[in-house]
Order: sequence, then C-alpha cells, then structure tokens
Amino acid sequence: MTMQNTPLLMSRILGRGAKLDPNEEIVTLLENGTHRQTLKTTWDRANQLADALKGLGIGIGDRVASFMWNNYRHLELYQAVPSMGAVLHTINIRLSPTDLEYIINHAGDRVIFVDEDLLPLLEPLLDKIPSVELLVICRHGEGGDSSFPNTVDYEDLIADANTNYDWPEISENSPMGLCYTSGTTGKPKGVMYTNRSTYLHTLAQALTDSMNLSSLDAICGIVPMFHAMGWGLPFSASMLGCKQVMPHRFMSPDKIVELMVEEEVTLSAGVPTIWQGVKGILEDNPGKYDMSNVSRLTCGGSAPPVSLMRWYWDTFGIEMIQGWGMTETNPLATLSRKVAKRSHINLTEDQQFENIAKAGLTMPGLEVKIADEEWNTLPNDGEAVGELLIRGPWICSEYYNDPQPEKFQDGWLVTGDVAKIDPEQYVIIADRSKDLIKSGGEWISSVDLENYIVSMDGVIQAAVVAQPHPKWDERPVALVILSEGSNVTKEIILEHCVEIFAKWQLPDDVIFVDQIPLTSTGKIDKKRRRAGLSDEGYQLPDLRSA
Repeated sequence: MTMQNTPLLMSRILGRGAKLDPNEEIVTLLENGTHRQTLKTTWDRANQLADALKGLGIGIGDRVASFMWNNYRHLELYQAVPSMGAVLHTINIRLSPTDLEYIINHAGDRVIFVDEDLLPLLEPLLDKIPSVELLVICRHGEGGDSSFPNTVDYEDLIADANTNYDWPEISENSPMGLCYTSGTTGKPKGVMYTNRSTYLHTLAQALTDSMNLSSLDAICGIVPMFHAMGWGLPFSASMLGCKQVMPHRFMSPDKIVELMVEEEVTLSAGVPTIWQGVKGILEDNPGKYDMSNVSRLTCGGSAPPVSLMRWYWDTFGIEMIQGWGMTETNPLATLSRKVAKRSHINLTEDQQFENIAKAGLTMPGLEVKIADEEWNTLPNDGEAVGELLIRGPWICSEYYNDPQPEKFQDGWLVTGDVAKIDPEQYVIIADRSKDLIKSGGEWISSVDLENYIVSMDGVIQAAVVAQPHPKWDERPVALVILSEGSNVTKEIILEHCVEIFAKWQLPDDVIFVDQIPLTSTGKIDKKRRRAGLSDEGYQLPDLRSA
C-alpha cells in the first residue's frame, strides 16, 4: 500500500486555526488601547495580501521583507507570503544602517513592509537599496512619511483584493522564510527556511513534551517576529487556532505584565532580560497583578539564571521552559522542562531545577553530538567538553548565497557553542566558543559566573567579560548592576563566587554600572563588552600592565 505524497506546505496548515475557531481573537497593543480582529478576518486579510502582492508581480521565490513590530499586520504577512510561495524576509529593526543595507541588498528584497514609526530608520538607506520597488507603509495613526518614490498604505494595498486566494502547489523544499544572523563576526549570514523545514518545526514545537501548545492557549510572543521567525510561535498558533496577543512596540515590563493579565495569556516567550524586568515589576507591586492564567514562560537567547526560574515557580507556580537554538536551527533545537521524563516524576524540586538549568533535551527528529578539534565524537558522559554539532530536517545546511563550508561538517551544523552532553542526554552549553575566557590555558565560562552572581539578592544583572592579561592571556572582569539600596560590594560578590568557583576562576575586578549593552536581539552584548565599551563610554581596565 502506498500513501498520498502530499507536499508539506505552510499554506495547508496556516489557515487551519481560522477555519476551526473563526471568532477567536488576535489582539495588538497600540498607543490608544488594543486593536482586535478575529482569526477569520486575519486569514481573509492574508488572502487579500497575497492577491495584492501577486498583482504587483510578486511570484514564487521572490523576497518580501518586513520591517515591523509584533502586530496583526505582521502576522498577516507571516500567513500570506509563505503560503503564496514567496519568501518572507523578517528584517531585524535594531541592526546598524550598514548591516541593514547589506542584508536588504543581499536578499534582493522587492517590497518592504514597514511600520510607520520605523520609517526614520529606513530613510538613510532608501537610495542604496536598488532591488526595492515598493515601500508598503503600515499606519497606526502616528503620522510619518517617506521620501521613497514608490509607497502605498497597507490598507489601500489590500482594500480591493480577493479574500479567496488559490494557494499554489509548489515543492515542499521551496523557500518560505529568510532570516539573517545578527553577525557576531563579519557580515550577517542569511538562513533560508523551506516549507518542509518550517512545517515540521511547527508540528514539533506544539508537542506536549515540547512547548505543550494547544488551541486553548493565549500566546503572547515577546520575542520579536524579526528574530528567528518569532521562534516559530506565530506559525504554531495560526495552525492550532490559539488566541495571539502582540505587544507591538510597547515592550516595557509594566506594559507586558498588564497586557498578559488583561488578555489572560497562558504562555509567553522572550529572552532572560525580559523576564528579569517583569520580575522586577511583580516584586515592586505585590498582589497587584493576577498571574494565575500564566502557566509557562519560554526563555531562550541565553541561559536564564536558575534563581529566576525558581522565583517564578515558587511565587506563581509558573514553569519556565528553557530553550536553546539559533537562527540556523529554525530555531528550536533543545528544550528543558521541569519534569521531562517519566523517570523524573519523583525527583526532588532541587533536582528538577538542576535539569531546567541545562539547555535541555533535543527535539524529536534532531540529533546532537560534541566533537574535539579533529571532529572526533566525544562521549556523552557529562564531563567531556567539545564543539556542539547538530543535524535534522529543520537545520540549515548552508547559508544563503554564502556557502561558508567551515560551518558545516559532514552533514552536521557546527553551532559555535561549546557544550557537554550528560548520560541523561541533556545538552549543557558551556558558552559560545568566542565567549569562553581562556586563562593560563584553562577555560572559564562567563555564563556560569554571570548566573551565579545574578543569583545574589540585590543584583539585577551581571556580565562577565574577558580582558587581556600579560601572563594569563585573558582574565575575567564582572560588570554588575545593583538594585536600588543594595549593599552588595565587590568583596561580597567574590566571597559568594568562591563557594563554587576555584580562585583562578574568580573575576579579577568587579565594576558596578548603570547599564549593560544589549545586542539587537536583547542578549548581553558580548562583542561590545570584549571591546571594553559600555553605553556610558567608559573603558574597562586593561590588565596587561598588571
């Protein structure tokens, strides 16, 4: 017996939720209240958008870019562009003008959709991006115009288009999304997602043992939709028929908490700095916010401190799910749940949190291994540390128009992360290979030091940076932000660290700061820290003369 060979196309699943639960809502926070529309309206408008783009001559494989916040129109693009066979290029609005110019030209974007308050960021580039034929302006009543010769308002573009678009039958290996890495070294690199890879990722993400997504969820994605396709949540939510709640540009912790409470959000996703900020609001206003609907917070981008995860669980019974992935992994690769295996049901709470602190277990369908410098596979014994490699049906096999063979080894993606894998098959990330500090031939993990310092009362954030040293090559220095009224000193921090770190692993200096630079995706900016710069412009001490 043979089975139907139906291609795995996003058009087959993205309209499913709207069909099953047409009156459920998409909610977007705007300047003056919330914008609300139903799942059916959203899918109808996605059909109109595809019809309008086809009318502009956009065809299969053409790149359509978004330069937008998380909002209902961005979701319409997420549904329309992949379904019509074109490629949605989600542009990171926080990149430098140089990087923006490079990626728009490298992608060959033909149309850019832009939220009107972001127009000033595009303005300096408009005569440097010759492939762009049209700017579609998404207005939210804030005013703002562009000097680009060819512009149209989003609502005018779709007004007369058909709400029933005939989605094309294309190869499941056709591209549907394009994301660029934020370029820690060299130029940003493009990762092209296919219909097949994203279809499989969408199914795997919703699994009970993954994010446990269900049509009953109200999902609030704080992670930007321009960052690794919003971790895939807009696709999974569209497929299942979840309520989707979007913060637009209103990303302050107080706005996020209010939105989550008002809209009865059950699951949210963001980087650790977001959840640190939300914790601060909740601590400052005890009893003010009813968090009873929230059951889980997904955290990725960098490892959340265990103290943060414990606080959410102990205070509100909210499970923090740690995920690890990268643009190249579409993006979900491993997940850590509080209880991840049947044999873990009777673990103590301390043991459960030890497991959540790890990067997690691989998603079904993916394989990981660690290797030494000669690419020999190392044992999964929790001791051996090596380069983390990964392969599977939604893992990148080359960069878009930029092969970079050194990033791929025998069919495996070289992640750039240094890790160990324990006998329980948990991946434990030691650090990004470039963020490990090499002191006297020994490696020091900046992440471990940061998390341990942040677990102290009175410490809001910590960043550990390598500084050159004449004898030891590099030595760690800690940048620390204290809460108001904190009496923590350098000596107290070092005494705290010596409890679990060897003396040679301790920071040589602790510098108290008001701000730690973040990258365009909200992670602590390792690159700028290495350069010894902060937003205040001070220079970290150069220890070479020590």
